[in-house]
Amino acid sequence: MFIGRTRERAELQRRYERDGFECIVLYGRRRVGKTALIREFCKNKRTIFFTGLETTAKENLQNFSQCIYAAQGGEGDAPVYADFKAALSAVTTLARREKLILVIDEYPYLAKSYPGIFSLLQIFLDRDWQALDFFVILCGSSMNFMERQVLGHESPLFGRRTAQLKLEPFTIFETRAYLPEMPLEDVAVLYGATGGIPFYLAQMEGNASLKENLTRTFFDPLGYLLEEPSNLLKQELREPATYNAILQAIAGGRTKVSQIATTVGIEVSACAGYLKNLIALGIVKRETPLGEKQSKRSIYLLKDHIFRFWYRFVPNHYSMIQNGMGETVYQRIEKDLPDFMGQVFEQICMEWLWRENRNGHLPFLFEEAGRWWGNDARKKQPTEIDIIAQNADKEMLFCECKWRNEPLDGNVLDLLIERSMLFSATKKHYIAFSKRTFSERCVRNASALQNVQLVSFSEMLSEATPQK
Repeated sequence: MFIGRTRERAELQRRYERDGFECIVLYGRRRVGKTALIREFCKNKRTIFFTGLETTAKENLQNFSQCIYAAQGGEGDAPVYADFKAALSAVTTLARREKLILVIDEYPYLAKSYPGIFSLLQIFLDRDWQALDFFVILCGSSMNFMERQVLGHESPLFGRRTAQLKLEPFTIFETRAYLPEMPLEDVAVLYGATGGIPFYLAQMEGNASLKENLTRTFFDPLGYLLEEPSNLLKQELREPATYNAILQAIAGGRTKVSQIATTVGIEVSACAGYLKNLIALGIVKRETPLGEKQSKRSIYLLKDHIFRFWYRFVPNHYSMIQNGMGETVYQRIEKDLPDFMGQVFEQICMEWLWRENRNGHLPFLFEEAGRWWGNDARKKQPTEIDIIAQNADKEMLFCECKWRNEPLDGNVLDLLIERSMLFSATKKHYIAFSKRTFSERCVRNASALQNVQLVSFSEMLSEATPQK
């Protein structure tokens, strides 16, 4: 059963049902489910589905010829076209007869083996395809390539796409649908450990415990995810050793570029270049306090949660894992999971806020949201707020997110309200998010105020919560 991607499927179908030409650029990190989404969309539709391979232009042409032949009902070995121009001419002839979908999956591999494909597609787009009822999908996993060489201003294809779709990992809500029989808190941890990547979630067993799933996939010599982050770096980057050291530094708490450079032993300018590449791949993010576009307080964090999990728990235990001590490794890291989940829970809360915002279930419609940190001049000390959301009218929502087993106490709410005094707003609202429950004092304090909402994790994964 295909799960999730409801909006993406609906948009692809809406465009398909319109008459005329469409060129969709679909991209996203590896394993995020691009091919599965396309295949689901193409069901029962006339389709030529070609996947570029990391091989020679000759072999890619042979494979493309086979795909065209198969789409026409051909069986056995296909006759190979003289060149890609002849192959695309054949596709054009088929598209003139009846509505057709052409999928070129892993387009970067094809372009690498045959750079002339850029100009060739441009010619067919401008000369022939624009006038046809024809649906083209260009798909790729190399985000840097797709954003610069397919969507970028200097690309021959620039301006010729009709839509672009960057496929993101599953949200916590889609992850829950993927693992419906599993306890909610275990779902959250697996969401954090896998980063919500569908292919990684597919390695998990819904009837197994959290310990069994993590041990089998991460802490076993044969575990599928044991080498996955390292393999991704090797596929995407030419100097994986340096990038590995940078990611290890960030995972270890070095968040400033100067700290990272010192830890790795490289110049700050060189480190900035490496970080830029990691950001382009979606592995690292540069974060500034909400409302500050350029800030000296900018920090670098691991955006892809599987990298956060892997670099925190695998390298230091690698020898034990290779020697079959996975259960012992899990026992060692189990106590650190709540701390790891702190940042994951903030993201879960952010996803819930945007869902409720779309559904109109919050006190006001916000336009931007993010973390904030800075200095409290009153106390002369640094401070931070987990989430702030605001709109152009300066109505603000302040949120605290706590992944703790014990009930969230009233002092947490008091501290959030106190920190909000650092901001000037037309109206202030507050939400305290808790892994489980709230203390009697916290509930009493929230009830006494009109602008405070308490939301538990189990409530977040229920249907949209109406405004209180």
